[in-house]
Amino acid sequence: MAGRAAYEARARRLFALARKARGAGDLDAIVIANGTEPVVDLMFFYLTGFVSGIFERSGVVVRPSGRMTVFTSPLEEESARSRKSELFVYSKRSELDAWLNDELRGCEAVGLNAPEVSYAWALEIKRRSRAKLVDVSRAVQAIRVVKDGEEVRRLREAARIASEAAAEIPRILRTGITEKEAAAALEHEMSRRGSTKPSFSTICAFGANASEPHYSPGAVKLKPGMFALFDFGGTTARYCSDITRTFVYGRASKEQREMYETVRASNAAGIDRMVEGTPAADVHRECARIIDATRWKGRFIHSTGHSLGLAVHDGQGIGLASDFELKRGMVFTCEPGIYVPGFGGVRIEDDVVVRARKADVLTFAPKELIEVPARR
Repeated sequence: MAGRAAYEARARRLFALARKARGAGDLDAIVIANGTEPVVDLMFFYLTGFVSGIFERSGVVVRPSGRMTVFTSPLEEESARSRKSELFVYSKRSELDAWLNDELRGCEAVGLNAPEVSYAWALEIKRRSRAKLVDVSRAVQAIRVVKDGEEVRRLREAARIASEAAAEIPRILRTGITEKEAAAALEHEMSRRGSTKPSFSTICAFGANASEPHYSPGAVKLKPGMFALFDFGGTTARYCSDITRTFVYGRASKEQREMYETVRASNAAGIDRMVEGTPAADVHRECARIIDATRWKGRFIHSTGHSLGLAVHDGQGIGLASDFELKRGMVFTCEPGIYVPGFGGVRIEDDVVVRARKADVLTFAPKELIEVPARR
């Protein structure tokens, strides 16, 4: 587990990136402020390292030196003290107001993570500091997209949980099980392996429903000959995994097998390109090229991947519109797919760390086509 010094180093890097983005050096403080769940800025946890607690109406004031002071209520005081952070605990709103007045006095420019801070908080910080408010969200994205060693360790553990749970899917499937029941069983398997919670709402799609990438599981019952697509992930120490595996329940038809093998080839080709210096858009082009060379041209209908971290969609994406090069330490999904309305779909998704010469694939569930024997 990273110590306090490591998190203070993150804070200093954040200031360096913010000042570079603005072309000026007059940023006196950055304030990350949470509302009530779910309006909680994950940057708060990136800077503090807190694993336990919700931290509603809490936040952190960050200084260029790396010094950070957390403010919170008694509800999370024990979690906050566990990391030996500088801490202000308030019980009344008037206490917080007075403390913010003192803490921000003399600041001329205060940074905010604009996409994640509420309008009410922005007004309050403006009132307490009388400073110019500066959007530092570009710096937030830049620092979060490249993971350090501690983050990769947590992501690897989350990927282990999801990969091991994926191996249980053939055991879960049986004739007549509903999508909702299968999704719940899979989430239980992740929980048994150490997941704090699902990293997003588990997708389970049977048969023709697999043609909708963001399908919500319902009451459809599994029958032989159906696709069974699962897109899911677990969390550990707040970090997410995201994996997709597609099965055929019973014997696969020729078309199902050809569709699957096309997607598997696309997934492998994309991962091969996920090395330092590759334009992100080229990864997508390579995945799409393989699919578009078949009769399923145009049926890959989304981008190839997204950044992964504290959020399952952690700020960047890999698609045709991506205008950046991959850097070592970036972590993205690679998830090409083919979707045919009325027939079904196949998606294969892995979590991948960008390295200098060869990508580091965190997810390890089998990717060959698995035909699950039908049973009751």
